Amino acid sequence: MTRYNSHKMKLIAGNASKELATKIAERLGTELVDCQVDTFSDGEIAVTINETIRGCDVFVIQSTNSPVNNNLMELLILIDALKRASVGSVAAVIPYYGYARQDRKAKARDPITAKLVANLITAAGADRVLTMDLHAGQIQGYFDIPVDHLLGGKILADYFKHLDIDDLVVVSPDLGSVTRSRKFANNISKEVPIAIIDKRRPKPNVSEVMNIIGEVEGKNVILLDDMIDTAGTIVNAASALKKFGAKDVYACCTHGVLSGPAIERIESSDIKELIVLDTIELPEEKRIDKIKVMSVADIFADAINRIYTCDSVSKLF
Repeated sequence: MTRYNSHKMKLIAGNASKELATKIAERLGTELVDCQVDTFSDGEIAVTINETIRGCDVFVIQSTNSPVNNNLMELLILIDALKRASVGSVAAVIPYYGYARQDRKAKARDPITAKLVANLITAAGADRVLTMDLHAGQIQGYFDIPVDHLLGGKILADYFKHLDIDDLVVVSPDLGSVTRSRKFANNISKEVPIAIIDKRRPKPNVSEVMNIIGEVEGKNVILLDDMIDTAGTIVNAASALKKFGAKDVYACCTHGVLSGPAIERIESSDIKELIVLDTIELPEEKRIDKIKVMSVADIFADAINRIYTCDSVSKLF
């Protein structure tokens, strides 16, 4: 195991990311700060830090997935508690950044909540942010503090590379994901082609496949997305690919939000296997045979160490 210099580096975990934070701490050869994040009977969040952290560089690990507002408030209160404890610096490590889909005004009088959340994190006292696969890359510009943006595609690509699947095609679920899909395909092999699903979205969490651009007949395909929420889009896409003659349909994503009917849809779908990363902890009731979880602990541990030692994070890619 690689041992890092952790004399003044401290890791602290919110309730949303306890498992991932523990794995990251193990890889860094340190332990999590002794801290309890509890809830009073009226729903208010209480934070108790049971050790001295004065002058330390602290990394707060907390995804803002469901319950989104509770987890976001936990993160903000943890950051505030750390600043008031006179730490040297606070880095908000947010493997999954909630509200990222509200990144622009899609219609009149819409909020831009991704920007509001960035303002809240900055106002709470974070000195920098470390996150992975933001739904929209421009969210990095919503912060007035440094943002290190990690990519989960290589972890997913390495998994499929080792499977050595014949006649492989990577499928982009929409036009906006073509660049991500091309990079993912190249990480598997320069010879792997891509196809694109042309779809329309009549309302939120609902999509209809209109056409498939590219050759998928007789091919094994991998559907790639940054996140899967209710799984309607990915399941419809898998069904359409089967109708267009695809053989086995695999799917993968960085963030397995998997809300509402997602698990039931995936279980009964044409998807052979779904690979997700552990930026969001998958509860036991959602761990079905079709879903395989890969960990991001190694890349986050490496990035945290590089930030702490003032080394380049971009070298990871």
